[in-house]
Order: sequence, then C-alpha cells, then structure tokens
Amino acid sequence: MRLEQGRATSEGGAAGSRFALVLGHGAAGGVNSPDLRAATEAAVALGFTVALVEQPYRVAGRRSPPPARYLDEGWLAVMESLATGLLADYRFVVGGRSSGARVACRTAAIARAVGVLCLAFPLLPPGPARAGDISKSRLGELEAIPSSLPVLVVQGARDPFGTPPPARNRSVVTIEGTHTLSQGKAVREAVSPWLAVLLATVER
Repeated sequence: MRLEQGRATSEGGAAGSRFALVLGHGAAGGVNSPDLRAATEAAVALGFTVALVEQPYRVAGRRSPPPARYLDEGWLAVMESLATGLLADYRFVVGGRSSGARVACRTAAIARAVGVLCLAFPLLPPGPARAGDISKSRLGELEAIPSSLPVLVVQGARDPFGTPPPARNRSVVTIEGTHTLSQGKAVREAVSPWLAVLLATVER
C-alpha cells in the first residue's frame, strides 16, 4: 500500500482536515494506472491523504484475481487496518478503477465511506455490452450503495464495457477514451470538483 499526503494550504480545501481517498486497482493492472494517478493528484491537491491499495493476489505475484468475496475480504481488511491505525479518525472516500471500483461499491456501507469514486466501472462484459444483453449487468453493485452516499463515475466515451446511467446520488462524467482512461488531465478535471463539493458538504 502507498500513502500520499495532501499538504495544507492557505486557500482552504481540506487543509487541516482528516479525509482520505482509498483507491484499488483493476483486475489486470496495479496502482500506477494513469487514471488512478490522476485521481490521486486531484485529491492530494485538495488536501486528501490518498491510499493506493494493492490486492493480496497482486502482492503475491499472481495475475488473475480470486472470486469477488475474496477481493472484498482483502479490501475490508485494509480498510479496517487504516481506520484503526494510520488513518484513525479519518473520513474515507473509497473507489478504484474497473474491478477495484466494483469492490469499493460492494463494500462502501461496511467501510463507512462518505463517498464512492468509480473510474471505468465495467458495467457489462464487452460481448454482452455490444449485443445489448443486460442480464450480465453489474449495475446492481452501484445501486447497492446507500442512497445517502455521493457517487462519481468517470467513464471513457468509447468504453467497450458500456456506461452506467446517472442516478439521484450518482453523477456520471464521460470523457474521451476507452476503458483505460489514459487522459490524465480529463480525469483530474472530472474528479477534482466532485471531491471539492463532497468536502464542503461533509464538513458542514
């Protein structure tokens, strides 16, 4: 796990606040993907501490992820460790890219998150997405997030996994790109204002 600390500034933001953004990676990659780096930069600039979490299977050198319940267990173990250790008394925004976003959605309530950030949420496997087969949709994972929690989905306009719809508590921002979300500036511009509004709302 890697921690990046936001610096206090005289211009407000989360200066002096205790907020953390905890991000997980996708199934086939690590924590250095362009979109995770861009989201980290946006959060640190606002004063967040950012934790970039590698799942145990990646730490062990395995390429293929285990079933979802094991991913969730590993993630929640890290969240518990942060909440009782390095980041005790912090408020957490959870999220990640692709598979990591799904994990964050499934566990947001248990982790007592105050918001969820999804980068390239894989709504449907590419085949069913192209064929319009919604039977394999993962939308239920987004909709299982408590309605009191704000959610941001940043999705590539040409993502073969499709794009989730917006909802009352869910904003969806489409940017240029595919599932890789390689345009760091566009990711930062989508994430930064959402985090800033979340900070202002939660700090009231």
